[in-house]
This record gives sequence, structure tokens and C-alpha cells, in this order.
Amino acid sequence: MPRRGIVKKRKPKPDSSYNSTLIAKFVNLSMKRGKKSVAERVIYNTMEIVKEKAKEDPLKAMEKAVENVRPLLETKSRRVGGATYQVPIEVAPRRSTSLGIRWLLKYAQERGGRSMEEKLSAEILDALANKGGAVKKREDTHKMAEANRAFAHYKW
Repeated sequence: MPRRGIVKKRKPKPDSSYNSTLIAKFVNLSMKRGKKSVAERVIYNTMEIVKEKAKEDPLKAMEKAVENVRPLLETKSRRVGGATYQVPIEVAPRRSTSLGIRWLLKYAQERGGRSMEEKLSAEILDALANKGGAVKKREDTHKMAEANRAFAHYKW
């Protein structure tokens, strides 16, 4: 939290090919060491693979995959009287989307073998079908929040 004033939230500019802020966010989050052109190539090749395999508009497929992975609830640690409780809280839409994209990229990276384009497209196709590592992560997060519902009154 800054000492001087409020920091305004900035929206990423839409990407050049699909004119979508979601794809721009994917590119920015997948970028390593400032190599944006490499990240763009990976994401655009992934979109082509998704287009071939899903036989639908790749932008809509990506949006639906992120929607299936986005968490609605999460837990935050809250210290009360010497004890630490996992307090369930609702996730803001912007953070929810960021977490969904981050999880898709993380679990795609953990897949074995092939190129990143193939791994990411497989993870996106799994997310479309409500399976895969990222969807499991969302379900685990929701289970954790549900299990700690008793501590919801510690919400601040």
C-alpha cells in the first residue's frame, strides 16, 4: 500500500491479432525474462492448435477455459489471539481471472515432454472439459474454503 495517494489500476492493451485483453494478459503472464515476442509466438501457436482440435473460435475457447478455472472463493490466513485461521473470502473478478490464467500456465508447464504450445493447448482443452490440473486446483481451493466456513466470521 503506497504512502502517497491511490495507485490507479491499469488495463493491459488488447493484443494485435485477436484484439483481446485476455490474450494480452496471457502473453504478459507467460513472458519470461522480458521476451514478449517469444511469449506471443507460444500463445498464438497455442490458439492455432486449440482452433484445430476444438473446432471452434479459439478466443471463445480460451475465455471458456479461463471461466472454468477461475476461483470464486479462496482462504486467507488471519491471526486471532495467537491462533491462525484460514478464513474463506470471495475473490475479486480481476484477481480471479489472473489466478485462472496463472494456474493454466503453471499446470501446462508441469505437463511432460512436448513443446509449450502443445502442453498449453492440452491444458486449455482439458479446462474446456472441466478436467486437468488447473480445474483440480480450483476445486481444491473451493474445498478448502468450504471446509473453513466456520471461521468466516473472522473476515475483515
